[in-house]
Amino acid sequence: MDDIQSSYDYCRRIARTRAGNFYYSFIVLPAERRQAMYAVYAFMRYCDDIVDETGAPDDKRAGLSAWRRLLAQAYRLPDGVSHPILPAFRDTVQRFAIPQSCFEAIIDGAEMDLDLTRYRTFDALREYCYRVASAVGLVCIHIFGFSGGDQACRYAESCGLAFQLTNILRDIPEDAQMGRIYLPQEDLEDFSFTEDDIRCGVATPDFRRLMQFEVERAHGYYREALPLIALVHPSSRACLSAMIRIYWQHLYEIERRNYDVFGPRIRLPAWKKLAIAAGAIVRKRV
Repeated sequence: MDDIQSSYDYCRRIARTRAGNFYYSFIVLPAERRQAMYAVYAFMRYCDDIVDETGAPDDKRAGLSAWRRLLAQAYRLPDGVSHPILPAFRDTVQRFAIPQSCFEAIIDGAEMDLDLTRYRTFDALREYCYRVASAVGLVCIHIFGFSGGDQACRYAESCGLAFQLTNILRDIPEDAQMGRIYLPQEDLEDFSFTEDDIRCGVATPDFRRLMQFEVERAHGYYREALPLIALVHPSSRACLSAMIRIYWQHLYEIERRNYDVFGPRIRLPAWKKLAIAAGAIVRKRV
């Protein structure tokens, strides 16, 4: 038990320093669910770090393969896990009956970032978003507790898609510097905007029209996800509401800047995230 608690403490430190937008929504959960979110966040953060840190692609693939093996080990074996994240992770996936397939999809998505830097169509991008974000939404609702079966799962998938599209729109210049263009190629063509234009970093009228289209698409997925709040356990609704509102606010900030994401990186100050989280708690109690 001491090893498990030490592992949860380790995961909490990772979440506190790395989770950013999510951490402020985690804190409004009951303790058991909050600890579980720390554990799965730490697992997924480690997966992302394998891909994002410097190193040869083959070394990164080997790192993901090793992490996938440890995932299988955490689900199969009663002990012997060999990473400080994994005791808490194993305890969490057992306690909340989270399917292993969700984490397999997340690792699959991380592997896509090693092989794919362009997406021809939105359908292709959506498959990527499902793996790196919608699968995360499915993990979260298992921790939250939910009713509604497949319908709740579809809302969770829409929620993850909304979050990932927001990340993509916010991070266009940073991703371009790493050689990644997530905006669908078909959309760039439709709005007469090129990859060279992205690298130049100028919000031309064509770019603003493109961004307005993409932002509206993301708004639609947020609206699709809203019914999920009523389907999760009452003790988790403030957390989910805060998550959605914090992430959604980034879209409104993009609109406020007239779709120019090439300036200072779009961030919400800590006080605003805390205010959103506090407001979610108040609404839950009303």
